[in-house]
Amino acid sequence: MNILDKIVADKRKEVDLKKSLITVPQLEGSILMERTSVSLATVLRKSGRGIIAEHKRRSPSKSVINQNLNVQDVATGYADAGVCGMSVLTDGKYFGGSLDDLVLARAAVNIPLLRKEFIIDEYQIVEAKAYGADVILLIAAILSKEEIKRYSELAKSLGLDVLLEVHNEEELQKSIMPSLDMLGVNNRNLKTFEVSLETSKSLSTQIPDDFVKVSESGINSIEAIQDLMAYGYQGFLIGENFMKTNDPGASAKLFIDELNN
Repeated sequence: MNILDKIVADKRKEVDLKKSLITVPQLEGSILMERTSVSLATVLRKSGRGIIAEHKRRSPSKSVINQNLNVQDVATGYADAGVCGMSVLTDGKYFGGSLDDLVLARAAVNIPLLRKEFIIDEYQIVEAKAYGADVILLIAAILSKEEIKRYSELAKSLGLDVLLEVHNEEELQKSIMPSLDMLGVNNRNLKTFEVSLETSKSLSTQIPDDFVKVSESGINSIEAIQDLMAYGYQGFLIGENFMKTNDPGASAKLFIDELNN
């Protein structure tokens, strides 16, 4: 089993347990179900910067990144820095996140929040809306074409944006459908964990212009973003680069100010 298979196997057990503790009707009773979501795709289309900043405590590839920060402070810092959106990892076992992080970030800011999670069940999509997300992530590597269609259509019915993540041409070709808003290319090879921006460049021409193109992983310089913009990318997911500092918000502000100059 590679790491992704292991995460998915654990996630199935976790979701089964959650379903027995909190039912879908209970989730649907959340006051946040009534909230009108803010579209990340719309914000990215209008922005000349396209920064989506992440809150991530640790990861399987880097172990501890930053365990010491308050998620509300990070969210406020990112919003003040002028990011287009914030990605909040809610996986506990491998990334040290939780749904509480999503709720706390939502209480602090009104910028678009992406629930970064390994979604393998419709339950998690209702859960995302109930806990204040504006956007969900779907990962093509762990879903069938039929699941991508079903999950993305459910998300749209709840008013959520959908970012679909691919790693190669095969995943991209099975995934293109009208119920997606953004197509994200992850530059990290999930088998080796090596990162190359060439992945985003090589797939750029195969992503129709109807979708906002987002590049993920390994983006840690202004030059990388300028380079990728030439390939039509409008969104850039940056995680560890900000989170490994003592003040992610201040780091994001410096980065965005430099990008604007």
